[in-house]
Amino acid sequence: MIPGFQEIMLPLLKQLKDGKEYQADELLNLIAPKFNVTEDEKKELLPSGKDYVFRNRIGWAKIHMKKAGLIDNFKRGYYRITERGIDVLKQNPALINISYLNQFKEFAEFRNAKKETDQDNLEIEKIEPELLNTQTPEELLEESYQSIRKELAQDILERILKLSPSFFERLVVELLVKMGYGGSMQDAGRAIGKSGDEGIDGVIKEDKLGLDIIYIQAKRWQPGNIVGRPEIHKFIGALVGQGAKKGIFITTSSFTKDAVNFIPRNETKVVLIDGIRLSQLMIDYSLGVTLQHSYEIKKIDSDYFEE
Repeated sequence: MIPGFQEIMLPLLKQLKDGKEYQADELLNLIAPKFNVTEDEKKELLPSGKDYVFRNRIGWAKIHMKKAGLIDNFKRGYYRITERGIDVLKQNPALINISYLNQFKEFAEFRNAKKETDQDNLEIEKIEPELLNTQTPEELLEESYQSIRKELAQDILERILKLSPSFFERLVVELLVKMGYGGSMQDAGRAIGKSGDEGIDGVIKEDKLGLDIIYIQAKRWQPGNIVGRPEIHKFIGALVGQGAKKGIFITTSSFTKDAVNFIPRNETKVVLIDGIRLSQLMIDYSLGVTLQHSYEIKKIDSDYFEE
């Protein structure tokens, strides 16, 4: 199990007690065995996919101890213990965490800086001792983002199911155009064939030049009405009849396991998009949603400070 970043602080400081400089990746590999972190756990990613959980937690442990003056990085990418850090180890603390670090003036000022300018942080402070025991601030932010995104995706799907089939037709066309298919909205609209009561069927350009076409089938089905393998067979048969090799099957419900695992023996390629993925794509391509807030996460540009 990957330890919380506060659990990492004391073992990390003890690793540095010899006074040597350690490179960041070297510290990671030395700390991992102390918590029995496996190779698979080392590769576990944050929800954003932009960093590894274990690496991120070690990074936040270093940041907090550096703010408290226990360690420092005298040159880029390398860390070593300070005199204060050595004094701390002489006291043989059972644990080093945020509460322990608050005794140092520099760390307390670092922690209180935001609270003085942002009253919202008062609410964060109430839950912080429990949550930050395992999660870094970055993990908490990403977890909150994913939770908001999941709720938004579900809301989108519920809205789609309440609207008319003609609205769903237009939605599918708009989404595909935003994703780069169909050329202009006018071209895409002409490419879509006649609709049925439960969705649309037709063809759309694969690119703006129309070098190839993609056959589309879209089913605005209720969640309990799952698309099975027979429906995929029919769709592939339609592709063969049209002389097409590429298809997209979109549904507001879901697909059975057999449908998902079915692979045509010919050269036909079929992409299945269920309701969850449909709503996620709408979020990614800003269809039916508006930007409410935007937050930028920045880090130091070490190259700028090189002399």
